[in-house]
Amino acid sequence: MPNFYSDNSDILFHINNMDLSAVLDLKERHYSDKGQYPEAPQDYEDAMDNCKRLLDIIGDISGNFVAPRAPAVDAEGARFKDGEVIYAKGTAEAIDILNKAELMGFTIPRRYGGINMPKTLYAMAIEIVSRADASLMNIFGLQDISDTISKFSDEDQKQRYLPRFCSGEVMGSMALTEPDAGSDLQAVMLKATEDKDGVWHLNGVKRFITNGCAKISLVMARSENGMAGGRGISLFIYERDSDMKIRRIEHKLGIKGSPTCELQFKNAKAELLGKRKMGLVRYTMSLMNGARLAIAAQAVGIAEAAYREAYSYANDRIQFKKEIREFSAVYEMLTNMKIAIEGGRTLMYETSRIVDIKENMEEMVDEDPSLKDKYKEDIQKYSRYAGLFTPLLKYFTTEMGNKVCYDALQIHGGVGFTTEFNVERHYRDIRITNIYEGTSQLQVVGALGGVITGTVSERLDEYEANNNFAPIADIFDKAKGLRASLEKGIAHIKEKGDSTYQEYHAERLVKIAADTVISYLFCLDALKSDRKKKVAAIFIAPAQRRVQESLEAILSDNMDLIRLHKDIIDQGE
Repeated sequence: MPNFYSDNSDILFHINNMDLSAVLDLKERHYSDKGQYPEAPQDYEDAMDNCKRLLDIIGDISGNFVAPRAPAVDAEGARFKDGEVIYAKGTAEAIDILNKAELMGFTIPRRYGGINMPKTLYAMAIEIVSRADASLMNIFGLQDISDTISKFSDEDQKQRYLPRFCSGEVMGSMALTEPDAGSDLQAVMLKATEDKDGVWHLNGVKRFITNGCAKISLVMARSENGMAGGRGISLFIYERDSDMKIRRIEHKLGIKGSPTCELQFKNAKAELLGKRKMGLVRYTMSLMNGARLAIAAQAVGIAEAAYREAYSYANDRIQFKKEIREFSAVYEMLTNMKIAIEGGRTLMYETSRIVDIKENMEEMVDEDPSLKDKYKEDIQKYSRYAGLFTPLLKYFTTEMGNKVCYDALQIHGGVGFTTEFNVERHYRDIRITNIYEGTSQLQVVGALGGVITGTVSERLDEYEANNNFAPIADIFDKAKGLRASLEKGIAHIKEKGDSTYQEYHAERLVKIAADTVISYLFCLDALKSDRKKKVAAIFIAPAQRRVQESLEAILSDNMDLIRLHKDIIDQGE
């Protein structure tokens, strides 16, 4: 009987070795809930025990209930009939068991019926669920809707909505995208108007809305007449009624159990969330950053599933009188896949810890403004870190996941191209991850600022100052060599002072930053495990070659493609 938590030695390594004391102390408000709720932990050890038991429950449900139903969910898909979305049978059953296990108020405070878990544990849970069925994650992972309401709504709204999310009575969606406003959310045109009684009404169309059939949606709309751009946008809580019609659902390449809807709002009543004009610049960006962390976890989960399919097949498949895993071409692929996944996972946990610290300090200041001075500098620092690590994480994990799934299908050979094996489903499901919630190209733009302005160097300085790498000096010296190349590339870009050249090499610079950061994180892991020393060594060796190639391109000052690309793509012979 597989348990997708306890059978994953790398997750176990991290949960048993990571220091979550600061994260849990902040999330638990210094364990102030003890004595008020029977399930509230008494101290750090008790909190960690709760975390492990919760992951074990999720691992059991994912491995023994969700995963066996995933092929049927993919085959059946979500359906649209008479204006309503019908979940696949396996999806509906999975939602029911997750509700019964009381797993739908994951990060919400206990006073509203939640289980008050930090984002780091949420990321772990999302990975585990995604390994079982990537499309189910798009429902389970939308708990960010309730998290956003918890952060930014008034107490009345919290009391009316959050307990319903936690009990599983309602699920959520975020209605952001429009036919003419995809990545450019400042172009949103759906209108919100306030009547004489102070009631808001929504009019317009939203497209590509994941789980748009949900009872509660956070809808981004233009609330300020004559005010263009992001400052004219507010965020609204909408509870589904007859004034919103689902016009259709999309027929997709993958994640078929997850309905993607087109919505028509016709004078639909809604409630303002927070303050006017803050919808995009604060609330939606917070919501999307949470979603990007979730998609990164989804990508790691799908990659883990695909790797395991490839590993199993390579051990079972006999060619030329031996298992194909014995051929160097195959075991090199398997090794690189495994290490890439572990790289994504260690970056994911680092990012989620940073986000946990930042957000919980911000929430504590909101709850008690007298703490502002105490946390001001740390909030600023961790905000910089989160601003860098979140897009860096989504970029790396989703690109990594696509490569892992590609190679997993390749290891299967011809049968991988058939529907007999799960690997083709993973191959289809992973493809969306580096597209939705911001494409890889947008993540590069998001991460570049933190690279150029020195935030990445600031974090690397902390790793060096707070840890003794002497026991693995031979490996860590190579990681520091990657850092030297990163800083050389940054210095050259800044010295050149050409925004076009900087934009042209943005992805190369971000790739160097990702390789460098993950190398440092692997070195931190290597201080706790002999196996991780081997992982670090094998990761860093090709990283040196990748970084050198990217650095040479940056230092070359070659402008040919910038100057000549139109002659190539716009002209024929």
